[in-house]
Amino acid sequence: MSTMSWPGHLLTLEEFDQLPEDNSRRYELQEGVLLVTPKAATLHQRVVRALGSVLVAQLPAEWEAVPDVEVVLKHKWPPTVRIPDVLIAPTELIDKNPNRLQAADVAVAVEVISPGSRQMDQVTKRYEYAAAGIQGYWVLETDDVVKLTASRLIGEVYEVDFCGGGMFKTAHPFELTLDLDTLIKRA
Repeated sequence: MSTMSWPGHLLTLEEFDQLPEDNSRRYELQEGVLLVTPKAATLHQRVVRALGSVLVAQLPAEWEAVPDVEVVLKHKWPPTVRIPDVLIAPTELIDKNPNRLQAADVAVAVEVISPGSRQMDQVTKRYEYAAAGIQGYWVLETDDVVKLTASRLIGEVYEVDFCGGGMFKTAHPFELTLDLDTLIKRA
C-alpha cells in the first residue's frame, strides 16, 4: 500500500484543485484546512436521492436540485469550499457543467445529518452558509423520524421558518410541499 503525501499547510483553491482524485471520501476546505470525511451511508443517500427527486418535480424549470456539488463559500484567503448534500441552483448554470458553484448561485443548501456531522451541519455550516449569503439552509435529521429545520437568511443570520416532521410547505424561495416521511422509505 502506498502512502499519499498530504500538505502540511493551509491550502489555496489552486492547491485544493490539484489534490489527487479520490471518490472514496468527501473532501472539503474549511478556511484552508483540508477536511476528509467518509462517504455517507446508504440510507443517507436514499434520503438525498428522494429529496432531489421531489424538489425537481416541483421547482420552476429555471431552477434545479442537484446533489454533491462543490460550492465556494469564501475565495479570500484562507478559502472555504463545502459540498452540500443537495442544493438548488439555476438550471442554466447547471447546464454549463462547472466544476463548482459560487455561493451566490445557490438558492438553498441542504444537509442531511450523518453520524459525526451533527455539530458541523447545525452550527458550523449554518454560520458559513449565512456568511456566504446563501438565502435558504435546510437540515434534515433521519434518526427515528425525518425532521427538517428550514431556515431563511434575514440580514446576516438564519431564522427558522419550520422545524418538525410531517408535511413541510414553504413559499421561500419557491412554492414547495414536502412529505418528509416519504423521504426515508422507498416509494
